[in-house]
Amino acid sequence: MNPDKKTYRLLVLTDLHKSLSKMLKVTVGMAKMINGEIEVFHVKKPSDIVTSDNQLSAMRTINSKHKTIDKKIQNLITPIEKESGMKIPYSFAFGNVKNEISSYIKKRQPDIIVLGKRKSKPFNLIGDSITEFVLDVHDGVVLITTDNDVLLPNEQISLGMLNNSKPFLNFAFAENLNKHIQKPVRSFKIIKNSTSIKEVSKAIDDETLEYVFEQNDGTIKNLSNYLLKNNISLLSIDRGQKDSDNAKKLMPVDINNVISKLNIPLLISGK
Repeated sequence: MNPDKKTYRLLVLTDLHKSLSKMLKVTVGMAKMINGEIEVFHVKKPSDIVTSDNQLSAMRTINSKHKTIDKKIQNLITPIEKESGMKIPYSFAFGNVKNEISSYIKKRQPDIIVLGKRKSKPFNLIGDSITEFVLDVHDGVVLITTDNDVLLPNEQISLGMLNNSKPFLNFAFAENLNKHIQKPVRSFKIIKNSTSIKEVSKAIDDETLEYVFEQNDGTIKNLSNYLLKNNISLLSIDRGQKDSDNAKKLMPVDINNVISKLNIPLLISGK
């Protein structure tokens, strides 16, 4: 199948924090670049809504909250739909957060799950750390957005790749995305026993610059500085490395540590 003809499904998981608008703008940018469609899903724990033991009172409360949430999502999504020209369907549920998310993922089979990153810590939904959970149950790609950055389909992306042992992006939609990527791409690798941080031009191919970091306590901070210096707008992380000679040289990436310390959008590959 021609990758340009395939439609990729992007699922935005939200706790309806005010950052949803920014998340949707990032998601719209990605969707337009890769020929994608977007849907939004929200979960609310019943215990956060119902405080009465009276069944009739509880039902009235849930019905009232249902209307409130529906209106809130509409108000957040409608401006983005008008601005982007894209239809963004949504749904929400009351129940156990992780169970509802897991069931929805299995039902909808999204290609990309989009999560938001708070300034202080990874995306949390009603007190639960959902980022790690989603990375565990979802075999596909995960996009972590920030409150500060937007991917615009009419502007080229300054891409960085972290510990990618392949020649280029390990995504089904890589060919589509590649058309919007500014060259050269920056490849960042963390390895054991590197004597210094160094830049090697044409290390992978004619359109890629490679930076090698020695693994130590300051590695992620150094990486953050290099991302800023190179104006990287999206960092691709390979979490499904194959047993190749190149992959064996790379230090395993602590995804949670990277998410918490790097404040740029992250595109995490499937397993």
